[in-house]
Amino acid sequence: MPLKAILFDFNGVILDDEPIHAALIDEILLQENLRPQRGEYDQFCLGRSDRACLDNLLSRRGRVITADYLETLIRKKAVAYQQWFTNSDPLPFFAGALPLLQHLRGSGLKIAIVTGALRSEVTLALARAEMTSAVDCIVSAEEVDRGKPYPDPYQRALERLQQQFPELALAASDCLAIEDTFAGIESAKAAGIRVMGVAHTYPFHMLQRRCHWVLDRLDQFELEQVAAVFSRNAAVSCR
Repeated sequence: MPLKAILFDFNGVILDDEPIHAALIDEILLQENLRPQRGEYDQFCLGRSDRACLDNLLSRRGRVITADYLETLIRKKAVAYQQWFTNSDPLPFFAGALPLLQHLRGSGLKIAIVTGALRSEVTLALARAEMTSAVDCIVSAEEVDRGKPYPDPYQRALERLQQQFPELALAASDCLAIEDTFAGIESAKAAGIRVMGVAHTYPFHMLQRRCHWVLDRLDQFELEQVAAVFSRNAAVSCR
């Protein structure tokens, strides 16, 4: 099928704020009298929601986790992130991210954000960059019971786009996901969506075995080449 939609992860793909999230999670652990461990964030949190991240980290330490307790920690982290956001000018968007969104929007493709972040964090960042109108759909952490690496976020995004644009007859095979983490890649592939990895978080060679395409940077994205692959596959499937 021809390429009709591109679904972006947000943190680590569009906005370079993953180190901030890691530092804030460490701060939450310290406030709970728990010691952060080297490499733990990368293993249990990258690509996942704050809820999944904190649940993993606290469970590993034997903490009894209630829904209220977890919600309190998520709110604390959200407040701290908002403070960072307010004091950050300009925001650290990855090189090439905003021009790519503009280019893809101008090409007529549908654009979705599929993220483990809170919706407010995404919408505020897009508004700051004056890019709100470039995105057709956002699926955030609050909107799925199971986040990445489960397929639910990408399935929800596909459903939303299908509802918004029924004339496209959109299928998973018409979509491309752009991801930087193993959890995100697994999520998109489990939803039947091809994946382009961008080596913002992991080295190029670690993504090659997991993705259909890999870029070092977003400014290397060649829409014509990717669209041609989708079109060739469509031609083969019709024979």
